[in-house]
Formats: sequence, structure tokens, C-alpha cells
Amino acid sequence: MAIKLIKLKNDLSVFLIKLPAVKTTTVLTMFKTGSRYETKKNSGLSHFIEHLFFKGTIKRPSTLILSSELDSIGAEFNAFTSKEFTGYYIKSAKNKIGIAIDVLSDLLSNSKFDSEEIEREKGVIIEELNMYKDNPKLSIEDVFENCLYGDTPAGRDTIGNKKNILSFKRKDVLQYFSNQYGTKNMAIFLAGNFNEKNIIKELNEKFGNFRKNDYKNKIKVIEKQNKPKAIIKNKKIDQVVLSLGFRAFPANNRDEYPLKLLSVILGGSMSSRLFIKLRERQGLAYSVYTNIETYSDSGYITVYAGVPKDKVIEAIKVILQEYSQIKKDLVSKEELQKAKDLIAGKIIVQMEGSDDFSSWYGHQFINNLKFKTPEDFLQKIKQVKALDIKRVAQKLFVSSGLNLALIGDIKNKKKIIDILKID
Repeated sequence: MAIKLIKLKNDLSVFLIKLPAVKTTTVLTMFKTGSRYETKKNSGLSHFIEHLFFKGTIKRPSTLILSSELDSIGAEFNAFTSKEFTGYYIKSAKNKIGIAIDVLSDLLSNSKFDSEEIEREKGVIIEELNMYKDNPKLSIEDVFENCLYGDTPAGRDTIGNKKNILSFKRKDVLQYFSNQYGTKNMAIFLAGNFNEKNIIKELNEKFGNFRKNDYKNKIKVIEKQNKPKAIIKNKKIDQVVLSLGFRAFPANNRDEYPLKLLSVILGGSMSSRLFIKLRERQGLAYSVYTNIETYSDSGYITVYAGVPKDKVIEAIKVILQEYSQIKKDLVSKEELQKAKDLIAGKIIVQMEGSDDFSSWYGHQFINNLKFKTPEDFLQKIKQVKALDIKRVAQKLFVSSGLNLALIGDIKNKKKIIDILKID
């Protein structure tokens, strides 16, 4: 399976991923824009405009008309906004991809951005914001990133805040659209079973006149930290949700492969070290896992857990102990191989559909990476040695890069902050 680059008549990049064995095709448009491209004044606008694309075009003037057309062919469709990218996709039966391309190009080129819809959607997005704020498990990573990056675009919530959401006007939407949606920071990924000649013709007809834009790039993250940091959000809930981790690497760093395995070994499965120790042996958590994030210019690794509010310090000490232990001792041959096998198995499971392949390459486009196939990725994973994991752990797991986010009914803040150090 190979990826092929073609250029449309307007120089827009299209990446074709031919999958002869599948019965579906997915068209995904990716834009290098998101909440990191915003100012404090318009924070949340990237996510806001994503919603508005589904509110009607000149040809399809309402959400009902637009969605009904896609429902009539059994298509899956959605969009997503993050710190560094925004994506829109439609997945359909292979013989219906022409309809999918027509609808996607229409909503991205001809959305009305109606003032009444803008006002109505504010209520929807505020309820989405409330849903996240009411669920610490959903919002804890936002708090953790705020701990890392502070009051900067990288540290603010992608969804924005109520004040900004309520203030957005049609002129703000049109200005953002003019800057951030165009061929300069866009690519199309088409994966599945298709006729290449026909699909190129279709894409040229629908996207070949897509607009150029005056693209505004994001502000780079400045990594400044010389001691442990903590953000504690008080909330009257029965347990405390925490995220405890370290600054790590940006995308395309050679040590992302040892970092991935390190994450799996610590908390990437129900047989991982922290799952066994925190949950099975000490009964301190129901949910516990590690997470790594690699942005274009920064990254981190963190452990998530939901713990009893009177056991927070105990749980933090257990996590820090495991971070410290993996710095000191080589991972065993058996544990390393188990982690490699787990990653390989998950990749196979994850790469079963045309949408999986379009997403795999779309995310690499955002980070300006040389495209790696899933097989390329797994080959790099296979080459990682125990010494690589120890070296990466020793480099990252230091007190000066330690960050803690907590949400819950916290009574002993000073005691918690006092234990934030690692040997």
C-alpha cells in the first residue's frame, strides 16, 4: 500500500491511498489551523467555525438538507478541531464517493455562515463546553496543558470560553475563514477503492477552484520551566482526577519510538505497571492510563488516574515511584517484547478501514512529516532497545519538567505540592 501525491489545477495537494480490498472510500480534508492559531480575543473560533460548516450552503441551505443527502447513501461524516489542525471527512460506499466529494466541497466552499445560525450555535457550543467542564475525565488534559503552557494559545482550551463564544460575530467568522481556509495550508486525503482517473477528474471539478488564502501561522511554544508546577481546580466531586507527567518531544523526534514503548509499559494496558500497581494491588483507582502527545514543536507524557480524595498523595507517590524506577532499571526483554507486540496488534486493529488510513496520513501532514506507512512505524518500534527506553526516561523524568493537574475536592494543597519531585 503506497501513498501518491497529485496536484489539482489550483496546486492543491491531494494524497491518494489505494486500498483495493475495501468496499468504502473516505475523503478527508485537513487544514493546518486550530486553537493554537488564535489570539486570546478570538480563542475558540477555530472550533466555532467547524460547527458552522454544517449549517447550510447556497445549494443545500440547511443542516437537514445537507445531512439527509449523506444519510441517504449511508455515509459517515464528521469534523474535528484540535490545537494544531481541523479536519472534515465523509466515508461512503465506494460507488457513492462522488456524492461525498460534492457535498464536502460544497460545505467548505459555499457555507452561508448565516448570522441567525451563528447566534443559535452559540447555545449549542456553550452546552458542549458545560459538558466538558462537568466531567473532569474529559477536561483534565486541558488543565494539564494549561499547567504546561500557561496563558498562551497552546495552554488555552480548544473550545474557548463562554465570554468569547457569546461575542463572536459573522465578521469574525468571515475573517478567520479568509485567513485560515485555503490551499496554502490544506490537503486532501482520499483512501479506499476508487478509479484513479475518475477520482482526479472529480476532485479537480469540485476542489480545483478552491480559494487561496492569506494564511497566518501559529506562535511557537517556548519551553520555560525550571521547577515542578501544579494546577489544582477545586470541584465538589467524590473522587480526584489527576494528570501527572513531564514535558517530552515534538513530532518527528527520533526518540518518539522509545517514548511510545515507555508509555505502554507504564500505563498502556490492563497489564501495565501502573494499572497493576494502582488498581489491582492497592485499589487506588478504577481508571488509570498513560497518554503521550506530540505536537509540531512540543510534547508531553502523562499518567491519568481517578483516585479517592483521601488517597491523592498516596497515588501520586506510587506514580512518581514508577517514573523513577523505569529511569534506574532496564526494562526486561520479556516486558519490552510484550509492549512491542501490543503496539503491533493495536495498529493492525486500528487500520481496518479507509477512514483509518486517511487519518493516519492526514495527521502526519499536519506535523510536516515525511510520510511513514504503518509498516515503517512498526519497523522503528522493533528496533528500540531497553537502553533506549532507559535513556529517554532519564532525559525526561526530572523534577524541572514535572507537571501536575488536579480536579477535585482538595484540602491539602501544600502537602501535594511538597511531594512533587523525582529522584
